[in-house]
Amino acid sequence: MSQTNEMNGKLNGHLAKELPDPEVVPTAKRRQFSAAYKRRILEEADACTGSGEVGALLRREGLYSSNLTTWRRQRERGELEPQKRGRKGPDRQSQEIARLKQENERLRSQLERAEAIIDVQKKLSSLFGLPSAETRKGESE
Repeated sequence: MSQTNEMNGKLNGHLAKELPDPEVVPTAKRRQFSAAYKRRILEEADACTGSGEVGALLRREGLYSSNLTTWRRQRERGELEPQKRGRKGPDRQSQEIARLKQENERLRSQLERAEAIIDVQKKLSSLFGLPSAETRKGESE
């Protein structure tokens, strides 16, 4: 019986070594490179003059040549420039629209006051029997 237990232990020990590790390996994450890193690598790649220097740079950094191609395009479009963080402020067009709306509202209120004053003047002139400006213009012609 003791021999059977020893054999079972050896078999179990042997089997335990062959069984895969049950621990779950975390999934790989996509690498993200900062704009400063991209600019630095592009400067180093542009400075390479000898044969194989760019390849050595790529191997050292663990990059692909397609990374350089993509980053060069981004640099041409100005996407590697430092970006301001936070909310974007209102653009010039929307600021101009807001200013014009405010001015339009101010002019409307001035017009309403002027029309009210003119109405009061008309009523006073008819009340006192004074000739209106329209009547005076018609008489002089």
